[in-house]
Amino acid sequence: MSKSNQLTRVLQLHLGKSMNLARIRFLSLMILALYKVQSVNFEKLATAFDSKAKRESSLRRIQRFISQYALPLDLVARLIFTLLPHRPPYSLLLDRTNWKSGSTEINILMLSIAYQGVSFPILFSLLPGKGSSSSEQRILLLERYIQLFGKQTILYLMADREFTGESWLSFLHVENIKYFIRIKDKSVTINSRNGKRIHIRGIFNRLAVNHVQFIPESFIIHGNECYLSALCFINDKGQKDLLVIISLENNHNSLELYRDRWQIETMFRGFKSSGFNIEATHLRDIHRVEKLLAIVMIAFTWAYITGVYRSEHQKEIKIMKHGRRAKSFFKYGLEFIVQALMNPNKSKLFWIALKILSCTKKYPSG
Repeated sequence: MSKSNQLTRVLQLHLGKSMNLARIRFLSLMILALYKVQSVNFEKLATAFDSKAKRESSLRRIQRFISQYALPLDLVARLIFTLLPHRPPYSLLLDRTNWKSGSTEINILMLSIAYQGVSFPILFSLLPGKGSSSSEQRILLLERYIQLFGKQTILYLMADREFTGESWLSFLHVENIKYFIRIKDKSVTINSRNGKRIHIRGIFNRLAVNHVQFIPESFIIHGNECYLSALCFINDKGQKDLLVIISLENNHNSLELYRDRWQIETMFRGFKSSGFNIEATHLRDIHRVEKLLAIVMIAFTWAYITGVYRSEHQKEIKIMKHGRRAKSFFKYGLEFIVQALMNPNKSKLFWIALKILSCTKKYPSG
C-alpha cells in the first residue's frame, strides 16, 4: 500500500464524517508532497505527488482543488485540537504575520496554543491590506475559538503591543478571559485609587536595568481596570527601555508567563523559512490562500507532535548551554517524517509517524 493511501486511512479517522474520500486522498498527497519539497510552490509539489499520474495532471489537480473545493477551516481546527499532546486549559497566543505575493498583501491574524517552545496553530483569519487587526476582528476570532472548544479551555491569552483597544479589552473583561498583553510605555493611564493620570513610563522611572516590578494596585487603561508589570532592559540602540505588561489579574508572575508569547514566532518560522516556505506562494485570492495555509497547518502539527514523541520516547533533543533546545520539536519531527518518506528502507519510521497521527493525547510505544 502506498504511503499516501496509508495516510488517507488515518485522516479518515479524523475527517471521514465531514469530508468525502476523494478530498481526503488529495489532502494526503498534498501533505506528503509538502514534506518532500518543503515548499508550497505548486510545480514543485506536483513533482512530489505519491501518484502514478504525470506531473502536469497532478499540477492541474492541485490548481483545481485550491480554486474550487472547500476546506472547512473549523474542521482543520478541530483536527489540530484533537492532536494536541497536552490537555486544557491552554495558553493562547495571538499574533499577526504578513508578506507580499506580487502586489497583494497577505496579512494573517493567527491564534495558536503554546507548548514547550513552539505553538500549535489553531485558528486564523486573513486581514485586508497590511495593517494591524481591529478589535472586532480579534473578537470574532476568539469567539470562534470559544464556540468550537469552550471558554473553559482557555488558561491565559497573550499578545503583543498592537493588540490593545477599549472594545477589545472590554470583551476580555466581560468574558473573564485572563490575559497578559504588552502595552506601549508611552501610554497614559489612570490610577484607579486616586484618579490621577500618569504616563506608564513615569510609574517605572526608577526601575533598574534587568529588574522587574509589579504594581499591586490597579490602573485604568483603555477604559478597563488592569494591573501593570514591567521589565527594564537595554534595547538594540543601547538605550534603557521598558517591557510593560497589562493583566486582568493581580499576578506577580505576569512577565514570566508572558514569555510564552515568543513561541508563536517559532511557529511562523516553521511556516516560512524553517519549514514549508509558505511565502513562496503566488496565490493572491484570500480564499485560496486560506486553503493552502490550512494544509500547511496540518503538516506543521503532524511534524510537531512527531518531534514531541521522538524527544520523549526515542532520543531527547539536546539542551544547549544557554538552556534552549538545539532544535525545535517541529524541526525534529520534520526530519523524522522526511527521512521516513525519502528512504525506502525506513518504512517502520513512517508507520510510527502514522501511529502518532492516529492517536490523540497519547503516543505509541516502540
